[in-house]
Amino acid sequence: MKRRSYDTPAGSIVYWTSDEVDHARPWIAFLPGLTTDHRLFERQLAHFEGRANCLVWDPPAHGASRPFALDFTMDDMAAWLHGIMAAEKAEHPVLVGQSMGGYVAQALIDLFPGAAAGFVSVDSSPLKRRYYPNWEIAALRRTRGIFQAIPWKILKAWGAVGAAETAYGRELMRAFMDGYTKREYVDLTAFGYKLLADAIEAERAYEIDCPAILVCGEKDHAGDVIRFNRAWSEGEGLDLRWIEGAGHNANTDKPDEVNAVIEELVHAVCS
Repeated sequence: MKRRSYDTPAGSIVYWTSDEVDHARPWIAFLPGLTTDHRLFERQLAHFEGRANCLVWDPPAHGASRPFALDFTMDDMAAWLHGIMAAEKAEHPVLVGQSMGGYVAQALIDLFPGAAAGFVSVDSSPLKRRYYPNWEIAALRRTRGIFQAIPWKILKAWGAVGAAETAYGRELMRAFMDGYTKREYVDLTAFGYKLLADAIEAERAYEIDCPAILVCGEKDHAGDVIRFNRAWSEGEGLDLRWIEGAGHNANTDKPDEVNAVIEELVHAVCS
């Protein structure tokens, strides 16, 4: 993968594209979740390299995309992603967003209708306000004190166990967390949850204007993701695929199953 950068007023975003881009192939844009980076999708990138043009970023303020001022919005992230897509001539990609990455994908679909050929949500949730009780949004704004009170060693252990069910997935999550100091991690996590609350309360009226599949680990214990996916699927008529034995980072726990879903959607929209 080729490493590239995209400059913004808040900092530079580092991203990677396939070594050999063939514009006759479909594009897939992989969007990691909060506190993770491009390595979250290493088993997807290995599978799809040579079959599709791949793009993956370290989200703003994550991984190599630091230093980066924590004063941006979900719409800023979507606009920057759209700018990167334009710079790489990555037209109509299938967006694969895990957790926070799924919210960014929805914001892009909202702001730039027709930009995405498809959307695979991996253990994410809807951005529409109607799915969220008031108390849940309020809770998103009050996470800093909770994380600050937990010793760093324990917080890292809980983070790994809470994100994945497999040894590989948990080791990867530990590696992400080891890349931050406790203060950096707490600041980023608290900011990310506030960013999400602000985006939900924007009262978006968007519709997902491309084929979409929801993927959710059957053992995803991150908040109410399982409940949200059930409600999202029923409320929007979206295909929901449960991944047996997988946690919140389902694509690391069961990469073959998740890759098969992505491949199914890519073939459906690009054939």
